[in-house]
Amino acid sequence: MNTIISFKNVSLSFGDVVVLKGLDLPIYEGEILTIIGGSGSGKSVTLKLLLGLLRSDTGDIRFEGEKVATLSQKALVEMRRKIGMVFQGAALFDSLSVKENVAYPLREHFSLPEGQIVRQVDKKLSLVGLKGIERMMPADLSGGMKKRVSIARAIATDPKVILYDEPTTGLDPANTQRINRLILQLKEKLHVTSVVVTHDMASAFKVSDRFALLHNGRIVFHGTREEILASKDPLVQNFIHGEMGVTEDEVSFTGLKTGG
Repeated sequence: MNTIISFKNVSLSFGDVVVLKGLDLPIYEGEILTIIGGSGSGKSVTLKLLLGLLRSDTGDIRFEGEKVATLSQKALVEMRRKIGMVFQGAALFDSLSVKENVAYPLREHFSLPEGQIVRQVDKKLSLVGLKGIERMMPADLSGGMKKRVSIARAIATDPKVILYDEPTTGLDPANTQRINRLILQLKEKLHVTSVVVTHDMASAFKVSDRFALLHNGRIVFHGTREEILASKDPLVQNFIHGEMGVTEDEVSFTGLKTGG
């Protein structure tokens, strides 16, 4: 498997607060990797480090072999064109129509004719099942629709990687299932690498090829669904089956069986 993103010995502190301390994590091309961990464990910070929005104190972060920390501003912008970001609260621009929200990264990164932008917006909205809503405003959308518009915006530039920050938070069960299916469909249709940060373990088991558990600033486990279920590590099992994790019935629903 080709490594498209790698974190090696990455540490970061905010004053006296240590967020990451020696984080090591490879992310492979074409996979869906889900980063799990408790609140404040540094999951979202890890995504910001990859995007170059934060700089680590120590360590090495690479995207397609290039060291993110040493990229020029121009090269950093080029890299960000290849990475789509789906924010936890959708983060749509309230004053812009759906069309202009999805078109925003196209206008920011490219000089395209208006007709091409319109076709690209239409194509991306169709991919997320929202064809024909271009003129609607964010205030007129349901929570699930806002999330799907956010995903359409994230894929507008045809990225190689999509980052999902808590993609199902605040959604009802029907919309949660819709977003889970969409994450899987985009992997197959667009051949993208996906990195998901979530507390929703039931959803994580439905979409993930591999898991990485972040605890005390380090990755303490990474492996497949079968491997995380078979793990005897109390930390791993507590996270899966504890109050923040999934029940035995939900695990069974994925079609997997626990080891032992």
